[in-house]
Amino acid sequence: MLPSLEAAASREKLAENVMHFARLLRAAGMRVGPDRVIDCVRALEIAGAGRRDDWYWTMSAVLLSREEQRPVFDQAFRLFWRDPKLTEKMMQLLLPKTYGRTPKPEEQQSQRLTDALFGQKKPEEQPEEQKVEMDAQLTFSSREVLQRMDFDTMSAAELAEAKKMIRQLRLPLPRIRTRRHAPDARGARVHLRATLRESLRGGGDVIRLVRSRPVEVHPPLVVLCDISGSMNPYARMFLHFLHALTNDRDRVHTFVFGTRLTNITRQLRHRDVDVAMTRVADAIKDWSGGTRIGVCLREFNWRWARRLLGQNACVLLVSDGLDREAGEGLGEEMERLAKSCRYLVWLNPLLRYDRFEAKPAGVRAMLPHVDLFLPVHNLKSLVDLAHTLSRPLTRKMETIAWR
Repeated sequence: MLPSLEAAASREKLAENVMHFARLLRAAGMRVGPDRVIDCVRALEIAGAGRRDDWYWTMSAVLLSREEQRPVFDQAFRLFWRDPKLTEKMMQLLLPKTYGRTPKPEEQQSQRLTDALFGQKKPEEQPEEQKVEMDAQLTFSSREVLQRMDFDTMSAAELAEAKKMIRQLRLPLPRIRTRRHAPDARGARVHLRATLRESLRGGGDVIRLVRSRPVEVHPPLVVLCDISGSMNPYARMFLHFLHALTNDRDRVHTFVFGTRLTNITRQLRHRDVDVAMTRVADAIKDWSGGTRIGVCLREFNWRWARRLLGQNACVLLVSDGLDREAGEGLGEEMERLAKSCRYLVWLNPLLRYDRFEAKPAGVRAMLPHVDLFLPVHNLKSLVDLAHTLSRPLTRKMETIAWR
């Protein structure tokens, strides 16, 4: 009877340790749900991992969904499971940092892990001098650095601050003139129906001319956002931007695509951003998977283009252009999409690189059909996008250089 009690206590301790380790990964920005925690505990029990290497590879096989998450996982694994050589590295991370240089990728990932470990202290545990220092950092210079920081290198706290700033951004598209007319005393055109109706009131003796002017409205905004594995950090932040736009104006339609096309317009209309993002996550079945841009654009052109692009709509295409099918049929679908809308804007996070070249087949097929080619990788790029679209645009404008 005693061995069974010891085995039960050992399994309970194992599940508790794995749960705390998953919380650390979740605080560092990784998506680790309760289902993966349960699968990890079962995998460790079945594998019977007796060595540290077996323990590492078993847990990484269950908890990791992308190879880009491995640096954070490795550092968290060494720290949580008692690596004695990590003390000096963590002490260096806790030293004050200057914003004069750009940290290396491995330092940025470690900073995200450090924020997850030490970023949730209670106020009474912090000395008075530390409070003053933290308040002094909330200056214009720190916000300026945050605006220029890449979404993929932000820590958990920086991502939360960036989301607050995104909620205040707006996209002021210029108004367009429609065929409808509205009464206006200074209008240049006589409104015949309103004039005849007005003449009936006076018996037809005196006819007062009622003038009108063309109605100007904001054009519809249609967004096609890539949610493949390479676009994951940028797509998540851009969806927060789209949530702010959807709740600020009407006629905003949002679609996401990876291996299939999904309409998430209704989910983004909820006022609470957390509830909206939860509904979006439930609606998407191909998040962080492959990319079939040509197939998804063909479905949009066949099912949605005629009903959404018929009123001079502006289309924002958010993608890196890396197509799994090497751009097969992509050029034809891009040409049809460009001819159906007022203008087509391509937002590509790869433009953040100085030596970007249009070498992939998907990029070469898409580029000739876009009107604007802009980067989208940080807050400043979103602000520049709003400034660019706020002025009147015409079809087939010269493509804006990425540098």
